[in-house]
Amino acid sequence: MMPGEERNECGVTSTKELGVEEFDILHGDIRGFPDTAAFLKNLASLDIDFNSKDKAERRRVRERVAAAGLFNWEDVIFVARAPGRLDVMGGIADYSGSLVLQMPIREACHVAVQRSHPSKQRLWKHALARQHARGEGFRPVVQIVSFGSELNNRAPTFDMDLADFLDANGPITYEKARKYFAQDPSQKWAAYVAGTILVLICELGVQFNDSISILVSSGVPDGKSVSSSAALEVATMSAIAAAHGLNIPPRELALLCQKVENHIVGAPCGVMDQMTAACGEANKLLAMVCQPAEVREHVNIPSHIRFWGIDSGIRHSVGGADYGSVRVGTFMGRQIIKSTASSLLPQAAETSQEDSNGVIRDELDEHDPALLEKEATLDYLCNLQPHRYEAIYSKILPEEISGQTFLDMYGDHNDPVTAINPKHTYALKAPTTHPIYENFHVNAFAVLLTAASTDEQLSALGEILYQSHYSYSRCGLGSDGTDRLVTLVQQLQHRKKNGSDERRGTLFGAKITGGGSGGTVCVLGRNCIQSSEEIIEIQQRYKAATGHLPFIFEGSSPGAGKFGYLKIQRRVHARS
Repeated sequence: MMPGEERNECGVTSTKELGVEEFDILHGDIRGFPDTAAFLKNLASLDIDFNSKDKAERRRVRERVAAAGLFNWEDVIFVARAPGRLDVMGGIADYSGSLVLQMPIREACHVAVQRSHPSKQRLWKHALARQHARGEGFRPVVQIVSFGSELNNRAPTFDMDLADFLDANGPITYEKARKYFAQDPSQKWAAYVAGTILVLICELGVQFNDSISILVSSGVPDGKSVSSSAALEVATMSAIAAAHGLNIPPRELALLCQKVENHIVGAPCGVMDQMTAACGEANKLLAMVCQPAEVREHVNIPSHIRFWGIDSGIRHSVGGADYGSVRVGTFMGRQIIKSTASSLLPQAAETSQEDSNGVIRDELDEHDPALLEKEATLDYLCNLQPHRYEAIYSKILPEEISGQTFLDMYGDHNDPVTAINPKHTYALKAPTTHPIYENFHVNAFAVLLTAASTDEQLSALGEILYQSHYSYSRCGLGSDGTDRLVTLVQQLQHRKKNGSDERRGTLFGAKITGGGSGGTVCVLGRNCIQSSEEIIEIQQRYKAATGHLPFIFEGSSPGAGKFGYLKIQRRVHARS
């Protein structure tokens, strides 16, 4: 490397070093990312595949054949990139308004988008036949190809007329769209992609008069609790916005993408995943208060600390019953707390009036009217301090409650993205307690990150991770695989040197991440070779016990907002 020349996050200095020569980059910078370079090379090879006379090669993989006919290579293509995330702290407390600490990971999703006049779009045969059958001329169509479909048991292609998003009264409802995409389980994945178009129509009034061709290639593995869905939504909406000249700030884009997942996909997630994919910065923790999405700062990870993600091999889904039931129980708990505070308020106000009149009482009274007023209108559960929760509310919350009993007593839980099943019995106390204490733990964790570099600092940080992990389990969101990984970290942490009482381990803590019930464990350790060796040892010991070789997440990359977008066009000499 020449003096004064800076390397980027991936340690690469130039596009030439990456060998990207097939496209002119008219806007943006690939920032030296090898995965972006590989995506562009893949794009270039599609043109070669399509023009090949070797029919057997063209049909070898259905998705590549479909992708080969997707774009007009003379026209510009827009590319966006969004990473997955490692949930260091916060997790399911995001929908209760907690502070969260999230690290954007190295693995990312790339989406290429091209808009074209309906008469110029290269339609697949069945889409063309559909248009001819209607006899209405060329209509705007969205065509989507997803690479890697064979690994995730889904159809590799999806297409629809954009007019299907409209009815006589304007845009269709999100509920109708959810039912539309759920018709074929193998194509439900398309809701994450095409759903961004409907949200832009409904929320921003965007009119899509041109056809849209979309190619998805994601390096963020599904079902590992690293936000593959958020990366897909954010990358898709970013590319579509760029292709249509829409300047959507990263925070607003993340909130729009959350609507896709909540209302069209039907997964009741919080917003931290989309915010990290959109607003994250490489090698920093996104510190965000989820009320609804206020970025506090980007926290530098101290040079002596490192985070890893270790995959348990147990598939996780925020659309799963456990996650949704825990969320319902949390909002039930908030409603009971608000109702209790309201019922205590008149008596507290009367007592306060007596105090002002000089009446002296011997008993202690924790029912402060000002605090009760705030608690009676509690918007986010994490705004309730732990000592207030323990003093007044913890003792009146039931461990569980049936949906019907709650509805009879309190009416509704006031959560816009979940519904109460009257016949279901919900855990209530543990899901309510978790976010109140998790918010406290996240704030303590953030403060500890700034403390002096000592084993005591690392031990305290690690202990917070452990406490968060076991709180997940009390909510019913643990799993045997993630528990095993956490136990392996503890065994190595407390392992002694031969013939000595001195602790040998350099890993200090671990916790389940994201929505729980499987997925990935976040591990904290000292940034040294020994820690990396211990991570590999855990990987091998886990495989020996379960037969599954865990994927290890390490490294970081920026969110979609920092990456921007690429506007590319195939070079003439590359086609000859």
